[in-house]
Amino acid sequence: MSILHDGYFTSGLDGDPELAEALRGEMRRQQDGIELIASENIVSRLVLEAQGSVLTNKTVEGPPYGRYYGGAEFADAIEALAIDRARRLFGCRFANAQPHSGSNANAGVFLGLLKLGDAILSMNVAAGGHISHGHPATLTGRDYKIASYGVNQKTERIDLDDVRDLALRHRPKLIVAGGSAYPRAIDFAGLRAIADEVDALVMVDMAHFAGLVATRLYPDPFPHAHVVTTTTYKSLRGARGGLVLWNDDGLTKKINAGIFPGVQGSVMLHGVAGKAACLGEALRPEFRNYNRAVLDNARALSNALAAAGLRIVTGGTDTSLMLVDLTSRGVTGDVAAAALERAGLAVNKNLLPFDWRPPESPSGLRLSSNAGTTRGLGVGEFQSIGRWIDQVLRSPNDALMILAIRDEVRELCRRHSIY
Repeated sequence: MSILHDGYFTSGLDGDPELAEALRGEMRRQQDGIELIASENIVSRLVLEAQGSVLTNKTVEGPPYGRYYGGAEFADAIEALAIDRARRLFGCRFANAQPHSGSNANAGVFLGLLKLGDAILSMNVAAGGHISHGHPATLTGRDYKIASYGVNQKTERIDLDDVRDLALRHRPKLIVAGGSAYPRAIDFAGLRAIADEVDALVMVDMAHFAGLVATRLYPDPFPHAHVVTTTTYKSLRGARGGLVLWNDDGLTKKINAGIFPGVQGSVMLHGVAGKAACLGEALRPEFRNYNRAVLDNARALSNALAAAGLRIVTGGTDTSLMLVDLTSRGVTGDVAAAALERAGLAVNKNLLPFDWRPPESPSGLRLSSNAGTTRGLGVGEFQSIGRWIDQVLRSPNDALMILAIRDEVRELCRRHSIY
C-alpha cells in the first residue's frame, strides 16, 4: 500500500479545489483591477517560475559555500548569483540576500550592529516612517531606545535642523532614513554629517525607491550610508523578501550574524531564486525606461488629483508614491479606500503628517504608480485614473457611478493584460 496519495508528484492545484478557487479568484482580481498600493507590484513570469521552483524542497543554513547542510551545490550557485547581481546593481561591495522580509533585514542590522537598549533615531510612523524602525508595538520599539524625527509642519519635509537637535539630545548609535510614506528625495549627505557629529551609523531603508536608486533616478544612499536595506518586491518588481547592502568589510561579520542566526534560521531558497531573477531583470537597460515611466506616471497622477482640487502632501512627489489629503472632501481614508476598491482601484488608507484622525480611519490615501506602470499604463491612463479617483471621492456611495467606473477599469485592464 502506497504511503502517498495518487498523483502526489503529478497533480496540480486541481487536486485541491478550495485552494484552487481562491487562487483563481486572486488572479481575476489582479487581472481586472489596477493596483495603486505602494507596497505592491507585478512580477514577471520568470520571477513566478523561479519562486515556485523545486528550491522550496531544499534547506540550508549559513552563507553560500559555508553551509551547515550538504547537498547545497546549486543552492550556493543561486544565492551567490543573487548576491553578485545585488552588488552590481547598487555598486556596493557586500550584500546579504537571505532576509525573509524588509523588516527582517532591518531587525538583523539592528541586532548585528547595536546593543540592546542602544538609542536609534528614526522617522516617526505618523510622518511617513516604517513600523520596523522603532514603532512601540514592534520588537525594535521594545528592545531599543527610540527617538523619532518628523517633518516640518509647513513644508511637510524632513527638517535637518530638527534632526540634528534630536541627535545631539539623544546621542543615537544609529540614524535611520527612509520609510513607507515619504514621497520626497532624502538628503543622505546631510544625515551623514549629523551622524558623524554624534558618532552614529547611518542606515537607509530604500524599500520604496530602490528601483529608482538602481537606475540613478533618485539620490544614491552610498557612500553616505554605512548600511542600506531594501525589499525586493516593491520598486524592484521581484520576490517577497529583503536585502542588506554595505561597503565596509568591518561590518560584514556583524551584519551576517545579525541575519543568521540572529533573527532567522534557514534560507528560503525559492525566495532567493526569485530575488536573483528580479535583480537580473533590473540590470537590463529596459529597467531604467520602466523607472522613468514610473516617475512620469506618478507625477501625472499627482497633477491630475491636484487639478481636481485634492491636496497632495508636500505638493508632489520625487518617487512612485504620493499622499492625498482627503480633508476637503469630507471623506476618511477607510471609506475612500473601500469605495475605490469597489471601482477596481486598489489603494490604502494612510495617516498624513500631523493627522488628527486615528490610523484606522485616517485623513489620507497612499497611491503609487509602480504596478500600473509594470502593466504598461502611461501618462494618459494615469490621468484617467486620477479622474476616476476624483469621481469616487466626490460620491463614494453612488453605486451606479462606481459600477460604471469599474467597467472602464476592466476595459483598460483588458488592453494591458497580465499573465
